[in-house]
Amino acid sequence: MSQGLLITGGPLWAGSGSYWPVGAVAAVDGVITYAGPAEGAPKPPQAEVVHAGGGLIMPGLVNAHCHGAMVLFRGLADDLPLRVWLEEHMFPAEARWVSDEMVELCSRLAAAEMLLSGTTTVGDSYFCLNGAAKAYASAGIRAALYHGVIDFPAPGVPDPADNLSTARRFLERWQEHSPLLTPGVFAHSTYTCSKDTLKGVAELAQEMGCLWHTHLAETSDEVDNSVKANGVSPVAYLEGLGLLERLDTAVHCVWLQPGEPELLARREVAVAACPGSNSKLGSGWAHVPELLDAGVKVGLGTDGAASNNNLDLFGEIGLAARLAKVKTKDPAALPAEAAIDLALSGGAACLGLDGVVGRLAPGYACDAVVMDLTAPRLNPCFEAPSHLVYAATGGQVRHVVVNGRQVVRERALLTMDLGEVMAKVRELAAKLGGPV
Repeated sequence: MSQGLLITGGPLWAGSGSYWPVGAVAAVDGVITYAGPAEGAPKPPQAEVVHAGGGLIMPGLVNAHCHGAMVLFRGLADDLPLRVWLEEHMFPAEARWVSDEMVELCSRLAAAEMLLSGTTTVGDSYFCLNGAAKAYASAGIRAALYHGVIDFPAPGVPDPADNLSTARRFLERWQEHSPLLTPGVFAHSTYTCSKDTLKGVAELAQEMGCLWHTHLAETSDEVDNSVKANGVSPVAYLEGLGLLERLDTAVHCVWLQPGEPELLARREVAVAACPGSNSKLGSGWAHVPELLDAGVKVGLGTDGAASNNNLDLFGEIGLAARLAKVKTKDPAALPAEAAIDLALSGGAACLGLDGVVGRLAPGYACDAVVMDLTAPRLNPCFEAPSHLVYAATGGQVRHVVVNGRQVVRERALLTMDLGEVMAKVRELAAKLGGPV
């Protein structure tokens, strides 16, 4: 029997250019059949009704790049440059603590944090992702999962010679498992993966019909070291290997060289920008207006909670808009609707989910959020996009629906015992040392 859903009882902002003062969204079996004015909206048979209670109905946010399980390391090593943070703190901590069991537990916490703050789709790049797949499936969040590949011993891959075969087994296990899970491959970076490994990742992705992502041009040191080792920048290095045109999404892209935004656009490489993580690590920030002007599809990611230190995508949207204005000295450099679209259709493009998520429209998945407009910080309201970019936080999220299923009701998560999950994460964190 078909499962119907009707979301109504508040204004509807369905995506760029689509707003109704009193709107409704109807769905059958997780797919939207109607989005528009509430008057005359059809009610699917046997429909569950989600009452917005005057709250703003909007699309669920898309987190284009995250390392979910790294919530365990939130605040563990702050205020350090990327290389020191990564090589002296994160890599050793991951080698000691990351396992399928840890990733499953901590990904549950990450899923809870994201759902409760309005993210309904996440792109997660990490290791031991069998645990993440189980966690995200049970939490009810949509997830594109990119298994890590790197050229030194890593969690779940003690022998680097097994890096591609481990990724292959992950792809084979999860490729047809769930409509909410999409597996892929994550080549960590051009400085941690040899050219043979990078080529192997590209070939594996092509063979399995999946996407691959990589960190690219995140810091000035990365670019300088690439020039010393390879004679060219990281982007030019991939181009020279014939791999740039096969790459789906480049993460960060803070230190692109002249002409590289246009090159990425020609090669149809999307960019997942992570302004919160990049600025906190002192790496800089991706010049989003320049990328957009060049024709690059740009999404937003939180990165991991170890370098951000939260997974609230509303914060990334507001920061991206403000940084664009600072960079260009132009207050119109990244207008509100364009900024929030980075976390909607832009994120969908990064994850291969164009036409599936990022809008509330017939044929799209019913991934929706209801924002509480009674919050003082959201009053008065003249323009919904302005509020969502410059005033809202994840704390105003009231209801969340993923694939036509309500997973958050009145700020309460319906798919797990969150108190139990947090207690177990705190227990594990206590073993790392330091306050918890």
